[in-house]
Amino acid sequence: VCHAIEFIETSLFTRQIKQLASDEDLRALQRQLIGNPDFGDLIQDTGGLRKIRMATGSQGKSGGVRVIYFLATREIIYFVLAYPKHTKESLGAAEKNELRKLTRRLKNEV
Repeated sequence: VCHAIEFIETSLFTRQIKQLASDEDLRALQRQLIGNPDFGDLIQDTGGLRKIRMATGSQGKSGGVRVIYFLATREIIYFVLAYPKHTKESLGAAEKNELRKLTRRLKNEV
């Protein structure tokens, strides 16, 4: 069953993704999430953020980009962060703390 999902980007995500992936790469990721919104791995201690591998034209999923997103409702997904896999493997405690605050704010907007 396919239903409409609204994708909302943080300004940081928009800046990051423009450097890392094409519009077509992003559309492919959106199609994947429409089919399976909770596909990404849940990130501990962030209040519900998920991390997903994104294939880019130049590199496959394993070497490509990581996208952090928040499934706010079944109809709304926030794209929060995007970064190349080689720059960081996982989020630190301070980053998780900041992201948890952001998640709380996003929950209040829905």
